[in-house]
Amino acid sequence: MSRYISNTSEQQKEMLKEIGLAKLEDLFQDIPEQVRFKRDYNLPAPLSEMELLSYLKNLAKKNRSLEENICFLGAGVYDHYIPTVIDSLISRQEFYTAYTPYQPEISQGTLQAIFEFQTMMCELTGLDVSNASMYDGASALAEAMLMACQTTRRQEVLVARSVHPESREVVRTYANARGITVREIGYTDGTLNLKELEEAIGSQTAAVMVQNPNFFGTLESLQQIAEIAHAHKALFIVSADPIALAILEPPGKLGADIVVGEGQALGNSPSFGGPHFGYFCATEKLLRKMPGRIVGQTKDKNGKRAFTLTIQAREQHIRREKATSNICSNHALNALAATIYLTLLGKQGLREVAYLCAQKAHYTCEQLQKQAGFKPLFTAPFFKEFVLTCPVPATELNKKLLEHNIIGGYILERDYPELKNAWMIAVTEKRTKQEIDRLVELVGGMQR
Repeated sequence: MSRYISNTSEQQKEMLKEIGLAKLEDLFQDIPEQVRFKRDYNLPAPLSEMELLSYLKNLAKKNRSLEENICFLGAGVYDHYIPTVIDSLISRQEFYTAYTPYQPEISQGTLQAIFEFQTMMCELTGLDVSNASMYDGASALAEAMLMACQTTRRQEVLVARSVHPESREVVRTYANARGITVREIGYTDGTLNLKELEEAIGSQTAAVMVQNPNFFGTLESLQQIAEIAHAHKALFIVSADPIALAILEPPGKLGADIVVGEGQALGNSPSFGGPHFGYFCATEKLLRKMPGRIVGQTKDKNGKRAFTLTIQAREQHIRREKATSNICSNHALNALAATIYLTLLGKQGLREVAYLCAQKAHYTCEQLQKQAGFKPLFTAPFFKEFVLTCPVPATELNKKLLEHNIIGGYILERDYPELKNAWMIAVTEKRTKQEIDRLVELVGGMQR
């Protein structure tokens, strides 16, 4: 109960005396008088614990969660099913209290979990090595850009405009601090404009960066892009949806040098946008330049299988300016959730999730065209997300749907002003035929 007991006035005097101050206000002497808060807080009268809990619960009821709302909104964060056992396992004390496994002799469980995560991400991406995870997909993409520039010793990158707008913002922020030039390549029919790419790429290009499926949900021609990049000795970076990797050809097999992405779809809840985690995979020749931590497998003095952090040229082990990256941590708990998710589903289960997403998305798209009069904005193939031209204002459409406990699609005009009334719908394996048909029925009725 000590956490509920404040310091007594005698204890405060003792602490002030210890640091050579006369009164509590002396702690704030560097704060100008004119900006100090000198009145009582505008708070209601004190409440008992029972009253306070009741008040807070009533406040919480004002929020609308995915428990009572059907979600067709994606744009980077997705409503996938999360097996109940995941929360149970990651809530074990040895996981949620663990921090940095610098001492392998007492961290074998955490290290093995990370090693298994790395192994599965390599299998999904078709690449040789993976790190222990990143903070999110956007920072993973930005770190990939830095690694490409460091490797090629070039200071220009080309990024597809079909990459997530927020990821492009993070890339530009990183680039600005390092003097890297970022040039955006436009899209045609929802995918990277290959002709524009060929005209823009040159001897100073360090990397070509795309997303697959891209922000519009459509599939990029990875092999063609890789050939263009490699012809100019640039690296090819792909930001990929890990669920889609279960049924699509791995980017590593199509020429990608670095594959990164947002891992939220793997057993992590949307959680108001985070915390999530990013994954980062690369070819073996790039191993020593990878950001973040890497767990390796070895043998202990008794010849038994063991795990430890390896290739640690990070800022906590080396001078900051010599470090491969200033990322020295990772979202281990989120990555653990992904590891459990992938283990539970297995290869076949993950493929089934991916197939269900694709099949239900295509069914939804067909029904919205057939029954509600929508038209597809792009003709390129898509995975679980697609864009339609809205016959009515998309903002009004979403507002009306919310009245029926349905979270509608993303309004692309926010990030792409040229795409007027473009409505982007995401469909995961969680959406039932009844829910999809209800969406179609409501949308169709709003136009009459």
